[in-house]
Formats: sequence, structure tokens, C-alpha cells
Amino acid sequence: MMARYPKEPSLEEQEALRSFVYLFSRLYPCGECASHFQGHLKKYPPQVSSRDAASGWACFIHNEVNRMLEKPEYDCNNLDDYDCGCGDEDEDADPGLDKGLAAIVKYDTKESSQDHASGPAVEITKEP
Repeated sequence: MMARYPKEPSLEEQEALRSFVYLFSRLYPCGECASHFQGHLKKYPPQVSSRDAASGWACFIHNEVNRMLEKPEYDCNNLDDYDCGCGDEDEDADPGLDKGLAAIVKYDTKESSQDHASGPAVEITKEP
């Protein structure tokens, strides 16, 4: 994710990433890991000013976890060599395209004949 973060993010993009990281720490499925991650965030808040800052911060946090787990650390000096598996960046892509595709999730509170055993119905709509 950080490998595709904008090199020069807008204030809105910076706040989106910051919010995502904090929400991710709260929603992480392993309670113990979530608690550890939240502790790291208190000591080392997300760096969102640029792709380099965000990538370096994420690598540092990843290595903090690796140290705790006694795993090998990743060389954060080689982040430019990291392949996120997304393919080549499309330089001709419309930079505003992602904003137009933002989705709003609305939970359907109406009674329905659907089986709701798997949870409430969800409607995904395109943001105006």
C-alpha cells in the first residue's frame, strides 16, 4: 500500500492514510497484536507527508514487530526495490479517478425476506 501512496499527497490523502492506520490498529483481528500495534502508534505516529516518509515509517514499524517476534529485519534502505505486485504505475492515469470511485457503505435497516445470517445487507454506491 505504501509503495503506491502518492509521492506528494494532498492534505486529504494524508488524513485518509493516517485515519486508515489508526482504524486498522483498532480492527486488527488479533487482540494482542492490535494492542501492540496501538502501542507502537503512540510511540511512533504514522508518517504521511510523502511516499518515502510513509514507506519508511511502515518498514520501521514492520521491523519493530519482527524484532519482537525474533524474525529477520527488512532492509529499509531498499524500499525502491520493493515490488508490491501491482504492475507498472500508469503515468497517464487520471489522478482524480480514485476520488470519483470512493464508495459509501450503507447498511440496509429495512426488514427483508433475505436470510441475514451472514449479516445485514450492504449497498455500495458511488460518491457524488
